[in-house]
Formats: sequence, structure tokens, C-alpha cells
Amino acid sequence: MNMKRAVWFTTGLLVLAFFAVACQPQTVEVTRVITETVTEEVEVPVEVEVPVEVTRVVTETVVETVVEEVMAEEVPLGSEERPIKVLFVPSVDADVIVSGGEELANELEAVTGLKFEVSVPTSYAATIEAMCASPDDTIGFIPALGYVLANERCGVQVGNAAVRFGWPNYWAQIVVRDDSGIESLEDLAGKTWGAPSVTSTSGFLVPSAMFTDAGIEPGEIVETGGHTNAMLAVAQGDVDFATSFYSPPLLPNYERKWNPAVDDPEIWREAGVPPERTEAGRVFVAGGPDEGGYRVLDARAAAMETYPNIFEETHILTISDPIPNDTVSFGPEFPLSTAQEIVKALQDYVSSDACLEPPEGTVTLCSDSFYNWTGAEPTTDSAYDPVRFLINALGMTEEDILGE
Repeated sequence: MNMKRAVWFTTGLLVLAFFAVACQPQTVEVTRVITETVTEEVEVPVEVEVPVEVTRVVTETVVETVVEEVMAEEVPLGSEERPIKVLFVPSVDADVIVSGGEELANELEAVTGLKFEVSVPTSYAATIEAMCASPDDTIGFIPALGYVLANERCGVQVGNAAVRFGWPNYWAQIVVRDDSGIESLEDLAGKTWGAPSVTSTSGFLVPSAMFTDAGIEPGEIVETGGHTNAMLAVAQGDVDFATSFYSPPLLPNYERKWNPAVDDPEIWREAGVPPERTEAGRVFVAGGPDEGGYRVLDARAAAMETYPNIFEETHILTISDPIPNDTVSFGPEFPLSTAQEIVKALQDYVSSDACLEPPEGTVTLCSDSFYNWTGAEPTTDSAYDPVRFLINALGMTEEDILGE
């Protein structure tokens, strides 16, 4: 009977201990019953010693700490802890990009409440790699070729296309010095070529197709690290010719748009006076368009600050067929609703005075020294099929283009 009471008493203690511990938030006290068999020799008052096996219950209380794993909630995209990464390819001066990019980030934050982090990877390849490596929180301002490569590599999706003064496209230009003796495409055979980058659509891919079509093989290719630098390289005589983007000029009184079918790429030369650069960085000929003059918008406009005589010492040899404008693209897993919100905010910003007419000294996405956007419009992947065609026609692979 005593043994039974001990068992029931012990069991009761165990039950009470269990319920007491169950109320604790993280530390769980677990009671184990350990049965130990002990063999003892007991002297019994008989003539013969008989070994008697006695079983006793030994109760041992063991306290175990159970660590409760609490899954931290995912940090929201666009928060201070997880800002949206905005990547710009290094097509113009990096300091200009960072300044204008941060201005853009501030404007988008004011509208969306989201946080953005601006950076300029070292190359087109690095930009694409960054978007593919971080698919759910990156935005890339990448040109047509960069978009196509990123889309094929990891499914990067296009959102907006740039608009420049009403044009949804732009051109490639081939620029030479006036004293170079180069008068035709054929004269470029064997000549030193200054290209912004071998991953630039207008600076390399499209001119390459033009040369292939004409049966021309240029000489050494010098990567200059941006369109402005390519224009400076040819102006300074470091290369025989250079390629870059071409945006058509604005004509007097805005009476009509430049017509690629009939107008010379440098129609402004008809005014008979050289271009002049304003303090705001704009390049006019015979005054601005509202004064009956022209506004020059090709890549040499940004180079004029460093080389004031660039328009007087160089000229455009020829331009290409139109090219789809640069894109605003999103990582393949970027949340659709957030992307749509940013696309709308961006469209509103680049058509506003804050972008088009910023205070003096402020660089924006609309500045001549930056990307010179005047608007943005939704676009689709199929708009970049001509670029895919060029890549295939040239027999180029991603490895050929990015040098991987």
C-alpha cells in the first residue's frame, strides 16, 4: 500500500508540474520518470541467505529549455531596411548619373512613400548581373541591347520606354573630325573606332550592323566609357571616328519636327553660326527654338562643356535607322503592383517642370548631361524584337557582347 501511494503521489506531482510548465511562454519543464533496478543483498533471519531483488522507483526531474523559433516577418520592399535598388548603366559621367538618380529617387519617394537606393555598376554586364542576382527588388535604366540580354538571361521585364521631345526612338551617329579626310563609310575600314562600350546599342551594336552590311571592317576598337567620352575622343584626335546616340534637333519656332527622310542630321548648320552653350547646359544655334533658332541634342552637346569647339571641328558622317528608346526595366520577380505604381510616378515626373525645368545646378533625368528624357510611355517586350534581329543577324552571343 505504501508503494502504491508513492506512485500515485509521484504521478500527481508530474501532472501538476506538466500544467504549471505549460503556462510558461518559452521554457518547458519536462519531468521524466526513470526506473532504476537496484539489486541489494538483504539479510533475512532464516538459516539460508537468499538474495532478494528489490525494485525501487527513482523520480528525477529534468528541466529542458525549448527554444521557440519565431520566423521574422519579411522586411517590406521599399522600406528603410530594404530599399528598392535603382541601377543605371554607365553611359554618361557617373557623378552626373548619381546626382540625377538621387534627384529621381527623392521625387519617386515623395509620391510613393517607397525608399530607393541609386547605384551605377561598373559596366552593362555588371548591371545585368545585379538585376538577375537580385530579381525581386531591382529597377534598371538600361538601353535596348541591355534589356534584351537581361530578358533572355533571367526574364527581366520592361516597364517604360523613354520619350525624347516626342520621339519614342533615337539613332546611332558616326562622328569624324573635319580634317580626318573621311568622307564615306568605306573610308572607315581599318580606322580606329571610339565606342562608348561594346554593349552599347547605338554606340556599338547598330554601327556594327551597318559596317557588316557595307562590308567594312574597322581597325582597333577603343572603349571610351560613355557617349560623351566617345565624342571627346574623336574631337581630341585619340580615335579616327566615334559612335554614339543621336537625337534630332528642335527646329525654329517648333513649327515642325525634324524629318529623317528629308532633313540633314545637322540641319542647324543652315543658320551659319556655331552652337553656343548656355549656363544651364543647353546648346542653341542662333538662339533657342522659341527665338527662331535651333536646339542641338546629339551626344556632342554634353561634351561641349569640356571641348567648346567640338561642333566646329567635327561633323556627323551618317546616322542609322531608328532604334527603340532606353527602358525602365524590373527584375523578373519584382512585385507587379509596385512596378505599376513606380511606372506611373515616373511618367508623371519626367513630364513635369521638376524634371524639365529644374533649378540651376540641379541635374535630373531630363537634363542634357544625363539622359535627356522628356517623357516616358508604357512599352512591351515585342518593341525590342528589332534588336534581337540585329544580334542574330550579326551572329553575336551574349558572351561576344559582354565579354564573359
